[in-house]
Amino acid sequence: MPKVAIMIVAGERSGDIYGAGLARALQARLPGLEVFGCGGDALRQAGADTVVDAHQLSLAGITEIISGIPRVYRAFRRLLEEVDHRKPQLAILIDFPDFNLRMARQLKKRKVPVVYFVSPQVWAWRKRRVQKLKARIAKMIVIFDFEEEIYRRADVPVEYVGHPLVDMVRPHLTREQFFAKVDLDASVPTVALLPGSRKQEVTANLPVMLDAATRLTLHHQLQFIVAVAPTIDPGWVETTRLECYVGRATVRPAVHATYDALQHADVAVVASGTATLEAALRERPMVVVYRVSPVTWLVGKLLVNVPFYCMVNILAKKEIVPELMQHDFSAANVAARVEYLLEHPEAREAMIQGFRALRPRLGPGGAIERAADAVVRLLQSFGTTRMEG
Repeated sequence: MPKVAIMIVAGERSGDIYGAGLARALQARLPGLEVFGCGGDALRQAGADTVVDAHQLSLAGITEIISGIPRVYRAFRRLLEEVDHRKPQLAILIDFPDFNLRMARQLKKRKVPVVYFVSPQVWAWRKRRVQKLKARIAKMIVIFDFEEEIYRRADVPVEYVGHPLVDMVRPHLTREQFFAKVDLDASVPTVALLPGSRKQEVTANLPVMLDAATRLTLHHQLQFIVAVAPTIDPGWVETTRLECYVGRATVRPAVHATYDALQHADVAVVASGTATLEAALRERPMVVVYRVSPVTWLVGKLLVNVPFYCMVNILAKKEIVPELMQHDFSAANVAARVEYLLEHPEAREAMIQGFRALRPRLGPGGAIERAADAVVRLLQSFGTTRMEG
C-alpha cells in the first residue's frame, strides 16, 4: 500500500486535543500514516511532526493580532513549504478560521483536498465564509447538530459526528484523591476558577476572578481551585495569585486536572469558550465571564448576531447560565452570582437539569471515530487507500 501523508492544522488547545485523537484514530486505520502540521503537546504525543508549534499562533484581540501578523505569516509559509515538500494526500484543518480559511485557499491551489473539522461559527458572524468554504474544501465535519443543515443548504458536503468532548470530559480522581492532591479540605465548599487556556485570556480574567474570591471570603467559608491549562505556566499563575488575591480562604492551582476540578467543585466561574461545555458535561453550576479589549468588543458587537455568548445558552436557546461579559464582568457581579448559587440549591439544581436536557444535543459519543471514518472514506473516494480491518 502506498504511504499516506496527512497534514493537520490546529491552532488552539481544543483543536490540538481533537487533532491528537483524530491522528490516533487514523493511524489505527492507516498503518504507517505520516501526520505533520501545526499543533501542540497533544498532537506531538500522538506522533505528529508539528513543524509549527500552535503557541506561535496564539493571539487574542484585534491589537495583539495586528502585532503578531509577522509571526503568523512565517508559520503560514513554513507549513506551505512542508506541503510542497511532503505532498500530503489530504489536509485536515481544525477550527481556527482566520488562519485555516487562508490555508485552505493555498491548499486548493496545490490540489490538496481539505477536510474542515469543527466549523467556524458561521451562524454567529461572517456568514459569507460558508461560500469560501464551499469553494475551498472537500468536506466539512461538524460537531453541533444544527450546523449540518447550514452546510447542506449551501450545498457543501457535510457530516455531523457529535462533539468530541462527550468522550473526553472525564475525571480521573476520586473526591478524596483530588482534594489530597491539591491540599484542600474535601468538606469545605469549593469554587473552581477557569480563567482560560491562553495567556491573554488569563491576564484579563484571573485578576477579576481572584478579586471576586476575596469578596466571597468576607462572608463565606470557602476554598478555591484555579484550573491551570497545559498551555499556561503554573508559576506565572501563582505570581498572579500573590499579586491579586488578599482573601482569607485557601486558593490552590490544579494543573492538568481541569475535569477533576469541575467534578468536585460546588460552583465554577468559567471563561466563555469550550470550558463552558466541559462544565456542563460535568453538570457543574457556573457563572460565565469574559473580557476583551474595548476595540475588540466594539467590533464584535457590530459583527456578531447571536442572543448569547456562551455555547451552553446558544444551544439551549435560553439562558441556563448567567453571562457576565465585558463591563458586566466585575468582581462584585461575579461574587454576587456565585453567592446566589451557593445559597440557593434550587438554582443549582435548575441549572443541572438544564445541562441534562442539553446533553443529547452533543451526540452519543464516538465523534472522533466517526470523523476518522469520514476521512478514510474520502481518501477511498480519491483511490488513495483502503480501510484496514
